[in-house]
Amino acid sequence: MSSKITIIGAGSVGSTIAYTLSQRDIASQIVLIDINKEKVDGEVMDIEQGTCFRDPVSIIGGEYEDARESDIVIITSGVARKPGQSRIELTQTNVNILKQITPEIVKAAPNALYIIVSNPVDIMTYVFTKISGLPENQIIGSGTLLDTARLRCGLSEHFGVAQKNIHAYVFGEHGDSSFIPWTGAYISGAHIDEYYQTMKSLGADIEELDREAMTEYVHKSGGKIIANKGATFYAISAAVCKLCDTLVASSDSIATVSSMMHGEYGIDDVCLSTLTLVGPNGIRGKVPMRMSKEEIEKLRASAKVLKDVIAQIEL
Repeated sequence: MSSKITIIGAGSVGSTIAYTLSQRDIASQIVLIDINKEKVDGEVMDIEQGTCFRDPVSIIGGEYEDARESDIVIITSGVARKPGQSRIELTQTNVNILKQITPEIVKAAPNALYIIVSNPVDIMTYVFTKISGLPENQIIGSGTLLDTARLRCGLSEHFGVAQKNIHAYVFGEHGDSSFIPWTGAYISGAHIDEYYQTMKSLGADIEELDREAMTEYVHKSGGKIIANKGATFYAISAAVCKLCDTLVASSDSIATVSSMMHGEYGIDDVCLSTLTLVGPNGIRGKVPMRMSKEEIEKLRASAKVLKDVIAQIEL
């Protein structure tokens, strides 16, 4: 693998992504960039000293110019929400950081595929799309990849079946207005309701799925992890590295990533997550999924939440 991946931001998420990439065969070159040079040097040394158990990989702490010829750039920069700080205040702070980063990194790596991870990720993806000047296919927000992973984890535990057999998704924003389109939730080829009935007929000791409880599990997981350990970074790192794997693969895959909407489901000029065809050329387009009228309205409501925030920030 000869891919070069640059990560902007050496906080918990950025450094964990760098470490996870260093243990996989996705990249042969990893560049970590952060304003805190000492933190970068420490992370690089720590990660590099654990790579003797794999094929050689180059890991450096660099400047923006070191991102030249990157295949993928991952942006994780931003600050966490402080006590008493409103969501709008946090959003504007992180937007301002992104506005400083964008011209520097785009100048160095204009042909890279960009993965936006910084929160609020849908707003940040929208802002980057508007100010970067890059084609939209090169811009991919991590979106509800993590939410979808949390959903599949919860469904796997409930039904006692491998996560790889579960095809269910979280749509909308990466936030409280996200929702699960249960119309398209399947375990292998069977809808989850059919699967439940099949398992009951086979004598399985299994309870009927509480959809509201499962939605709450997805919504509250992040907050619970933060309350218990201070931050979330392992699962999002795994999700982003899987996305990197998709971007260097030989064919496209379908994922719930955030990208600009252009009239799909009656939604325009906002970034959020639906089924998206993504691969070595970035985003190829949206994949329509059959949804009920109620589910489409939930998606539109999620879009409105994001648009209301966008209307209050300074681009």
